Amino acid sequence: MYSLHEGSGLLLLAVLAGLQIAAEGRGTPPCRPGFSEDVYKVVVPDITEKGQPLFSVRFLDCGRGGLVQFECNNPSDFRIEADGVVYAARSLRYSTLSASPLLVKASDTTTQQQWVTQVRLTSSTNSNQQVQEDAVPTVMSKDLQEIVFPPRNLDGQLKRMKRELVIPPINVPENSQGPFPQELLRIRSDHAKIGSLRYSVTGHGADQPPTGIFIIDPISGDLSVNKTLDREHIPSFHLRAHAVDLKGNQVEYPIDIVINVIDLNDNRPEFTHQIWNGTVPEGSKPGTFVMTVTAVDKDDPKTANGMLRYKILSQNPESPTSNMFTINNKTGGIITVAAGLDREKVPQYALIIQATDMEGNPMYGLSNTATAVIRVTDINDNPPEFTAETVQEEAVPTVMSKDLQEIVFPPRNLDGQLKCMKREWVIPPINVPENSQGPFPQELLRIRSDHAKIGSLRYSVTGHGADQPPTGIFIIDPISGDLSVNKTLDREHIPSFHLRAHAVDLKGNQVEYPTDIVINVIDLNDNRPEFTHQIWKGTVPEGSKPGTFVMTVTAVDKDDPKTANGMLRYKILSQNPESPTSNMFTINNKTGGIITVAAGLDREKVPQYALIIQATDMEGNPMYGLSNTATAVIRVTDINDNPPEFTAETFFGDVPENRVNVIVANLTVTDKDQPNTPAWNAVYKITGGDPTGRFSVPTDPTTNEGLVTVVKPIDYEISRTYVLTVEARNEVPLARGIHSPRQSTATVSIRVIDVNESPYFEPNPKLIKLEEGMLPESTLTTFTAQDPDRFMQQSIRYSKLSDPANWLRIDPNTGRITTSAVLDRESPFVKNSLYNATFLASDSGVPPATGTGTLQIFLLDINDNAPKVFPQEAEICEKPEPNAINITALDGDLNPNAGPFAFELAYRPSDVRRNWTITRISGDFAQMSLKIGFLESGIYDIPIIITDSGNLPMSNTSYLRIKVCQCDISGDCTDQQPTMAAGLGTGAIISILLCIIILLILVLLFVVWMKRRDKERQAKQLLIDPEDDVRDNILKYDEEGGGEEDQDYDLSQLQQPDTIEPDAIKPVGIRRLDERPLHPEPQYPMRSAAPHPGDIGDFINEGLKAADNDPTAPPYDSLLVFDYEGSGSTAGSLSSLNSSSSGGDQDYDYLNDWGPRFRKLADMYGGSDD
Repeated sequence: MYSLHEGSGLLLLAVLAGLQIAAEGRGTPPCRPGFSEDVYKVVVPDITEKGQPLFSVRFLDCGRGGLVQFECNNPSDFRIEADGVVYAARSLRYSTLSASPLLVKASDTTTQQQWVTQVRLTSSTNSNQQVQEDAVPTVMSKDLQEIVFPPRNLDGQLKRMKRELVIPPINVPENSQGPFPQELLRIRSDHAKIGSLRYSVTGHGADQPPTGIFIIDPISGDLSVNKTLDREHIPSFHLRAHAVDLKGNQVEYPIDIVINVIDLNDNRPEFTHQIWNGTVPEGSKPGTFVMTVTAVDKDDPKTANGMLRYKILSQNPESPTSNMFTINNKTGGIITVAAGLDREKVPQYALIIQATDMEGNPMYGLSNTATAVIRVTDINDNPPEFTAETVQEEAVPTVMSKDLQEIVFPPRNLDGQLKCMKREWVIPPINVPENSQGPFPQELLRIRSDHAKIGSLRYSVTGHGADQPPTGIFIIDPISGDLSVNKTLDREHIPSFHLRAHAVDLKGNQVEYPTDIVINVIDLNDNRPEFTHQIWKGTVPEGSKPGTFVMTVTAVDKDDPKTANGMLRYKILSQNPESPTSNMFTINNKTGGIITVAAGLDREKVPQYALIIQATDMEGNPMYGLSNTATAVIRVTDINDNPPEFTAETFFGDVPENRVNVIVANLTVTDKDQPNTPAWNAVYKITGGDPTGRFSVPTDPTTNEGLVTVVKPIDYEISRTYVLTVEARNEVPLARGIHSPRQSTATVSIRVIDVNESPYFEPNPKLIKLEEGMLPESTLTTFTAQDPDRFMQQSIRYSKLSDPANWLRIDPNTGRITTSAVLDRESPFVKNSLYNATFLASDSGVPPATGTGTLQIFLLDINDNAPKVFPQEAEICEKPEPNAINITALDGDLNPNAGPFAFELAYRPSDVRRNWTITRISGDFAQMSLKIGFLESGIYDIPIIITDSGNLPMSNTSYLRIKVCQCDISGDCTDQQPTMAAGLGTGAIISILLCIIILLILVLLFVVWMKRRDKERQAKQLLIDPEDDVRDNILKYDEEGGGEEDQDYDLSQLQQPDTIEPDAIKPVGIRRLDERPLHPEPQYPMRSAAPHPGDIGDFINEGLKAADNDPTAPPYDSLLVFDYEGSGSTAGSLSSLNSSSSGGDQDYDYLNDWGPRFRKLADMYGGSDD
């Protein structure tokens, strides 16, 4: 198949190109994923070692890549890899294998779609077919061209040797649309007869970028192409094939495989420039070279696909003939073929050049166009000539060369004075042609005054063109009065001049009134028409009727529009392309409006027209008028005149049951209308086969494909297949007169794949009603599930999933539910008499599917709960009035097993009925009250017998704890101590209270003793002992501060209070050492008189208490300043007491009343000299 001889390449190329064209004509079939074979027949050896490759299966994934996974139904014997190669999972004997076919399943991991194929295994000894290589059984597929590795040396060693054969290149056409992979050839080695081999290929396109284009079956050696090839991207691939044994050892020299990509004509010619500019001298002879245009084609230049031919489609203008030029169809060289090039008649030509591949074949070749603009250059072929002037009217004087027209100033009054008078005549304008080439100055007229007969005069002119800008155009001879033009005039610059002539005597006196002279510049046809745009763009809907307005082109001419020089006429010189006729449009020759004149505008055939528009002045006179051209590009806009057509009559798809939002099939359509427009966008509608609305077909906005999607679950057991009828339309209706063809409707065949569905309980939830209190091992009900997979013979097992109170058990086979504990309606797991338990049903599928069901047990109440008193504690006053306690009962049962209740006081102890009485208020309430006039305060537990109203009523003795207390006038207890906890007798409670009281008394005595001790210690710290000597300084008796070893305090401040800075205001006499006074020294209050002797201790205690309760005190111990006397004392030093002259007369006896600590002072100062 692939052994090509020299000379057969072109034949194969033609055949493949024809097949490609035929395939494109039929349309590309949709890609359907699946195995390449429904049943594989494989020959395997009788004994197979573990890990030995056996065969491979090929799966068409349609671009899904790694989303497809393989698995075998017998994984203990066979193992399949991701590349489809099947290995022996253990050592196998053919005689021990199952006679059933081996099943290989492919699963899409994204959509869960599955495909299954069968593999029929045959022993190599029992095969009636041709014996395969024992160690390498392969799948019997198509007959492929085989490439065999060259033979080795006899010693079996790999040695380099000259190849005995050359493998011819493999030719593969580009742009193939699949399905992929496509098998190309088979590589084989003779060493496969000795042992198992693995084949591989390397090179660009295989394992080197771009990777994955070519793949090889490692077992069979089948080489396949996996993607579309593009010759313009990569024209050929050079691969190298390898063969190794199972240990990876090379058994053959690599062989080279060359794969050539066959070119198809898929690229249009492209001109290197869209507009080409060239020149040719006027009067050139035929055969004169003008220019060369060039186009390129990306297709193979060695084939007809890239061989271009050139052609001139049109020439504009067609003057003097329509074939002034020709082009070399191979090189693109343009030469003249006719005489008559005259720049003064046709200054420029525009040629439409077409380049076509396939050697110019108009049937199969692809074409493109460009414009060649050829400018005719000037040569000196015209001698100068005088222009003949038309005789003007007598009132319009023209320039005279010798005898000049005279203009005489009007006559004056007889007295010779200048006076204003009515002009008697008007001087007509002077006409001067523009573009005069001289010689200059040219005399125009003569100005004369009758006063020249009396004396010499001087003439002058003023105005624009004379003495005002532009100056110097007109000059006058001051003596003769001859007025001349001194420069070339341009009407398009200044169309007329207004001058004023003056006459004065030699003294400068004005002798005449100024005379106005008007000089008109006569227009000549010296300006070509100019289009306001060189390229005009317009649109016209396809299918438009004749007479439809398209656009208006406009040109302007600088010449006088009132003359023929500026009167333009329009004309269409050429139309490209000339399809369906060469006169699809016409133009209004005066306004430039373009309209259609023929039917047949079809965007799908001709999307755009280019018109060469010519504008000519002189009212279109081709002999004397000047012309110019522009291009009108008319784009044919799309209408919906092409309905969408399906690429196939029937589409196929698979979908697992119970899956939603899954794309089943992609419906492809073709529409010749303009892409991405409402006339191209497809809308799909299901018209049949889906009465329940389980499918929808939305449109892919990118590809315009219809995506058949499951929107409601599908049940395999109800319907195994669906056949849908789908109609494709556009977003906008079809144009009038266009009808949808048969190809706008397609059939979609959908196969439903059975999957293992979960069992379901019916009903779910299931409600049963039972009385509470059922004993264990009681049968409640049977709760079974149904398996929706009717076609799968599966068993169902049951288990418990949720049983909050652990009351139930279920038989795994029958679903019978029994109790394992007593059912109690009053359990916290029961809500509103309802108990919920959840059970699980599992089928025997692989993997198993599970379903859950809820059993709801409504427990009917029985009288199994005795009533209890409520509240359990109450308060009552010692005296009967006002005394009343309202009580009720609590019962866990429901009516009628609860209230009304019967309340009764117990008979023991006997003092209960003696001290108390109970009165029924209603069915649920009773009232407790004292029966005696006074009851000592305390806590009493009153037993009350309460009986409910159930059938077989239940009674219960419940204790009500009553606190008897002293009450105020409003009836509230004055004793707020809480009631002791229940469960202790009266004697125990009294004992506990006595112990607590004794403990509190001991704690209180200890605190009092500690306080008294602290007082004495503080007094010792502040007063001097009588035996101590007293000095004129402050003694440090002890440290109150400190305490923590990590604190450092400045105790010197106790001796130097002056250094303490103000910090906060404290009460007098209470001042902390670490809080300095805020006010200056004079503001500290001084003690005006000695305190009462008994106040000293209280004074110290108050200071200590204030310091302890100070919220601003630091958390550590600190020194206290109990009083601050300032920096000085008005009494001076204590030593002054001895030197006072009046000290002996002062009475210090009051110091004795201050206590023993101050008696020393009294003795020192108040006593005798002793």
